[in-house]
Amino acid sequence: MNTLTDTDSVAVDSTMLQAVAYHAETQVLTLTFHDGAVYEYDDVPQSVYDELLNAESKGQYAHSRIIDCYPYRKVRRR
Repeated sequence: MNTLTDTDSVAVDSTMLQAVAYHAETQVLTLTFHDGAVYEYDDVPQSVYDELLNAESKGQYAHSRIIDCYPYRKVRRR
């Protein structure tokens, strides 16, 4: 399992997301939400991560292309 503790996270300008992290070797995308919840998404291609970082609305992109589209697990809530 990959968590934010072993992958560098990137702060993002979003009303929904606080930070994102991606581990290319395992294809695990970690999303940290402003409410403190942290989710890991499995089998996410690098291209989806790149598109997320470049999306005008990161929250909208996450809703349409990531959330409920990939297997996920909640790993932390502040």
